[in-house]
Amino acid sequence: MKLIQIFAVLALFSSCNNATKDSKEPIDTANYELVLASDVEWTHLNPKRGDLAPKAGTLWGDRKGTEATGFLLKPNDGFSSPPHIHNVSYRGVVISGVLHNDDPEAAKMWMPAGSFWTQPKGEVHITAAEGNYTLAYIEIEEGPYLVLPEEEHFDSGERPVNVEESNLVWLNAADIEWVQSETNTNNTAQVTFLWDEAVSDLNGSLIKLPAGFKGKVISAEESFKAVVINGEPGYSSKTQTSEKLLSPGSYFASTGGGVHQLCNNTNAEVLIYIRSKGKYRVVSVK
Repeated sequence: MKLIQIFAVLALFSSCNNATKDSKEPIDTANYELVLASDVEWTHLNPKRGDLAPKAGTLWGDRKGTEATGFLLKPNDGFSSPPHIHNVSYRGVVISGVLHNDDPEAAKMWMPAGSFWTQPKGEVHITAAEGNYTLAYIEIEEGPYLVLPEEEHFDSGERPVNVEESNLVWLNAADIEWVQSETNTNNTAQVTFLWDEAVSDLNGSLIKLPAGFKGKVISAEESFKAVVINGEPGYSSKTQTSEKLLSPGSYFASTGGGVHQLCNNTNAEVLIYIRSKGKYRVVSVK
């Protein structure tokens, strides 16, 4: 597997945005994006159903266009969709509340925050939600994203995946043989791999930053996108010089080998979903 390089590097610094530069860090010529969850604009996911449909807020791309897109899904408490299909496949990560996504006749399997699932195009399913503030991140590789009646179902050859958060397998630098590690401290991030596409070199993973974490993510040269799933990390970059607290649902990204400063000044873990074309490094400092 050729996805991610994680380096734990010892250094001293007191905040997110004054970390010691390491020798492997590229010259920062990246283009950056930052979208706070509080700034997301919401519309109906399925305009034909109006307020009966979940709300959707685009983070990147355009789900009505033909490009790859990432957006937030916000269903009401007690929401349950009629059986339906989509014209494109998607991936999802639960941010808050609980979600169920499966065949119409399947018993409810409620997925809590941090759970991951995929929905193949053409397959009949329902989506249900519980919680006063249920939120999920949805990602498609091509658009437009359409909700279609079950009568138009077809078999794409893909099969769904549902991984409850407690079943994720977390690794740190000491556990990964193909990662060079200079040190292993309590400040080291953990990673779990979710998906990868060998042809395009795209991959998806979750990183977990422990309480008190200080460090940075040095992103892939081509494309790097990240969504906060849990916790409230401090964030800064070359273009965001004043530290911002990122609530769940917030998004940051770069193209061209960016450096994203992150710190976790809370007593809880921070969970971040990362979509990367190529490798990235997580550097922790003492």
